[in-house]
Amino acid sequence: MYINRDISGWIFRRVRTKNIFGKIWNLVPYFSYICCMIKRIATNRLKQLALMFKAVAVTGPRQSGKTTLVKSVFPDKPYCSLENPDNMQFSTEDPRGFLEQFPDGAVLDEIQRSPLLFSYLQEILDSKSKPGSFILTGSNNFLLNEQISQSLAGRAGYLNLLPFCLEEVSEYGLSYSENDFIINGFYPPVYDQKIVIQEWMPNYIRTYIERDVRQIKNVADLFVFEKFMRLLAGRNGQELNYSSLSVEVGVDVKTIQSWISILANSFIVFLLPPFYKNFNKTIVKRPKLYFYDTALASSLLGIYKKEHLQFHPLRGALFECLVVSEIIKQKFNYDIKDKLYFWRDKTGREIDLIIDKTPDFVPVEIKSGKTIQNEFFKNLRYLLNLSGEKHGKIIYAGNTGQRRSEGIDVISWKNFNEFFS
Repeated sequence: MYINRDISGWIFRRVRTKNIFGKIWNLVPYFSYICCMIKRIATNRLKQLALMFKAVAVTGPRQSGKTTLVKSVFPDKPYCSLENPDNMQFSTEDPRGFLEQFPDGAVLDEIQRSPLLFSYLQEILDSKSKPGSFILTGSNNFLLNEQISQSLAGRAGYLNLLPFCLEEVSEYGLSYSENDFIINGFYPPVYDQKIVIQEWMPNYIRTYIERDVRQIKNVADLFVFEKFMRLLAGRNGQELNYSSLSVEVGVDVKTIQSWISILANSFIVFLLPPFYKNFNKTIVKRPKLYFYDTALASSLLGIYKKEHLQFHPLRGALFECLVVSEIIKQKFNYDIKDKLYFWRDKTGREIDLIIDKTPDFVPVEIKSGKTIQNEFFKNLRYLLNLSGEKHGKIIYAGNTGQRRSEGIDVISWKNFNEFFS
């Protein structure tokens, strides 16, 4: 609820003589925050990990809601952000003294900024028997993983927190189409603070490049790196060809590989590996590249309006990205162990997604059309016949579902709860 400053000041002056009303008024922003905060699905998983491990590491992209989540789940723990220059200096110059401030544990935010802390945390955690002492957050997967593998192996549970999923955003009661979600994405500030995506996303990209990229790797020419990101957005949902990118960007292949690694470890893009099961057919071996959030890819492509997206040649790829990223969020939120791949043979037949349940797998086709057509089933039928599998799925942009007798389920993009059923 928005209250005009002049009106709110008048109300406060009217009630300030009555102390109790003044106190209640001061609590209004707090109550407003609590009422508006969406409960994250990953909350249960975070609580489970805190009961099993002495420390829990929560990683994800910037602005995905990590700090809000850990503060809401552990309100009684001291909170310390390593983005604060004083805290970072203290933790770097005297890590042992810094940690002694928190004898009963704490929430340490953006801990990758002070990597020395991990070695000292190992010693502290070994001396404790209580689980869930320290909650660590970081927006760089590579640095945090590296330190955990060296110092906190077996002592820390691990949770990836991505931006909102469709199920969480539904709490806002929005009547959004798939095109709305492709353009607006799922970063919490766009919904919590109602910031127009045209204003928010370019600043997010600029902040990421100027701060995080320099922190992870000293990229000399940030202009070239931003050009590289825009070229990647045009390849969203496609096989990743390092040599082709190298020529277009004007840097060597090793640099392209390094930059891809930066984006992947910062939760900007992810690589979907090919499915290698042998069906006596030659298959491709390059991964496909997707953005974790479609708004980021859309912004890099200069798409901010539904009218621009409706007939854009990359709309199908962006819809595919929307679906695949939602399924990945389900995996993280519910701790689903199934692995994800895609399949394509040298003749061009392709299945967008393979859910590997081992020993079985489920092929999934993703279609941006709103009307079910026979063409949707062609590649699915081919692979089911080739592999001997009995079930497949089609996710499309329409609203109704079907269950075909041949073992193929047609699912609306809105019903992601059916994906792993």
